Amino acid sequence: MRLLVATDAWHPQVNGVVRSLEHMVTAGRRRGHDPVMLTPVDFASVPLPGYAEIRLSLVTARGVAARFPGLAPTHVHIATEGPIGLATRRVCLAQGRPFTTSYHTRFPEYLAARLPVPERWSYAWLRRFHTAASGTMVSTPSLERDLASRGFGRLMRWSRGVDTDLFRPCDGEAPPDCLAGLPRPFFLFVGRLAVEKNVEAFLRLDLPGTKLVVGDGPDRARLAGLAPAARFLGTLTGEALARVYAASDVFVFPSLTDTFGIVLLEALASGLPVAAYPVTGPLDVIGGTGVGVLDHDLGAAARAALAIPPAACRREALRYTWAASADQFYGNIESAHAEGASVPRRRRLGWPKALPGQTPLPRAGEG
Repeated sequence: MRLLVATDAWHPQVNGVVRSLEHMVTAGRRRGHDPVMLTPVDFASVPLPGYAEIRLSLVTARGVAARFPGLAPTHVHIATEGPIGLATRRVCLAQGRPFTTSYHTRFPEYLAARLPVPERWSYAWLRRFHTAASGTMVSTPSLERDLASRGFGRLMRWSRGVDTDLFRPCDGEAPPDCLAGLPRPFFLFVGRLAVEKNVEAFLRLDLPGTKLVVGDGPDRARLAGLAPAARFLGTLTGEALARVYAASDVFVFPSLTDTFGIVLLEALASGLPVAAYPVTGPLDVIGGTGVGVLDHDLGAAARAALAIPPAACRREALRYTWAASADQFYGNIESAHAEGASVPRRRRLGWPKALPGQTPLPRAGEG
């Protein structure tokens, strides 16, 4: 297949969506497919207000349609609900092309954390967006149940993987220089430093040793001010990131809104037990495995996780491979495409009206 992947999340962003798509592109080529990307690199863009690392593409459906003859896709997957995803969706519906989507982000909760927009409005809009697809991929059973209860249909499972060669236990190696002399144990967070990640909950915990924070984002300065004793290491990738994982003692995942959390697998592959809240993502990856502690008292979970053997964490991570993830991804696309002709065209897709006294939200496009 010549698969067009339309995504608003791409380099230089560092997140689970980008990493997942990178692996699917690589795996697709190994399988003899020909994946091509439509990303913010292909269009003029502006920074998202308050979150400059995320670019909003200045794209129209006409602009996307003009690229289709050259791209010549046989299949289309829309990975995000941003400007590129919206424009590609509109083109597919206008041309009668079946397409798949994926649900990566709990956008309603993210938006509600920043603006007074009711979650039910956002879920109604997202339901309209994804219902037009021949299939919508979700990462976990609990997310599938939640979306199904909200009226989402044609849900398909797409789990994730981890590079167990890169992320591995340290086996007695000295910790990296950036951690030299810091008191142990090391409690680690890896992710964007933004309000939706709930990093503040981690930094406010009363824990022994040292809190380590890997990542960057719009909340970094504020968070650093809250916890001057924590060590903020900035964005790390590759071997540098793997060595910090392997040198740590517990991975703390304070997010309440992630749909999966690839960092959970990276931690486990490094022999690192997980402490998290009992919510979607951790419940599916960690729940019932014995390689982490899920508790509404995150501090208690972090302290209890210190007793979990690293070898058990590593064994659990070996169950997740990017090859198996790719089997699901491409299998979903093929089966959804085969049934796509039965999907009806949808009417205009628009944002909800504003609350009284608010400026109306911008229109998102047409379906």
